[in-house]
Amino acid sequence: MSDYQVLLYYIYTPIANADEYREIHHQFCVDNNLMGRIIVSEEGLNGTVSGTIADCTHYMNWLKADERFTNIDFKVENVPNHTFQKLHVRLKNEIVNSDLPVDPLKQTGIHLEPAEFKAIKDDEEVVIIDMRSNYEHSVGRFKNAISFDMENLRELPDHIQEIEHLKNKKIITYCTGGIKCEKASAYLLDQGFKNVYQLHGGIIKYGIEEGGEDFEGKCYVFDNRLAIEVNKVNPKTISECHICHIPCDRMVNCANPECNNHVAICPDCLLEMEGACKEDCKNHPRKRPYNPEGYYVKQSDNYTTEFGYKSRQKTRV
Repeated sequence: MSDYQVLLYYIYTPIANADEYREIHHQFCVDNNLMGRIIVSEEGLNGTVSGTIADCTHYMNWLKADERFTNIDFKVENVPNHTFQKLHVRLKNEIVNSDLPVDPLKQTGIHLEPAEFKAIKDDEEVVIIDMRSNYEHSVGRFKNAISFDMENLRELPDHIQEIEHLKNKKIITYCTGGIKCEKASAYLLDQGFKNVYQLHGGIIKYGIEEGGEDFEGKCYVFDNRLAIEVNKVNPKTISECHICHIPCDRMVNCANPECNNHVAICPDCLLEMEGACKEDCKNHPRKRPYNPEGYYVKQSDNYTTEFGYKSRQKTRV
């Protein structure tokens, strides 16, 4: 029985006095036993949290009661326990790192609901483009989707030339929960693409509502599950073990914190390598103790629960 839930959400909406709101939001999460990662910015909110069903319901109701966040679309999954071990509520300039010169509140791609996406995804005039990082689409992506070798969305301008010849096609962008596509699709429009859409709610919502058909592999997620099944119709493994190269979709983080590589490693190789992705990492003096789950809590030395980041504290004095 699932007594917990994990919530994935975002919303682009102006937040005045974002630093003060960060503290309010953080305190609410503490008071309601929620864990996860939340970004507060003057441009909106982006978060994924876990908690009991009751605490998550209270959290969703609290956010929707605020007129700024009434239209938040929560992706809700039932899970057996917390999917996070800590709570971070951070203040940042953007709710997703992009540095793209666009404003989703002024222009963005047309939202396609999961059922609409499913109905047209195989049309010969449709081009599906993955806007996630390379380590994300390495373990799972839509059949026939175009992907870019990029570490983050800031690198998207470097790859536009790869799809210039598709400007007359119907472009559908997708990502994990939809947030990257708000800016990515806006940027494509800014670059002269005319017929731009985005999968509303991303891979997660498509899996929940439409069974994830034709999503091959697993979906990388930013909690201690690392990768989850979304395709209940025609699942397929597309990734291989980073070390022995057998089919494997078990994502892990390298035990060497100076590497922290996101890769698929099978259980046997993970044990043999003591959680590391290569020999240098296995012998590294800072290597963390072997964790069979392949997940390590990231240390944020400059993060404080009171101010988010110590650097932010200086700006408030």
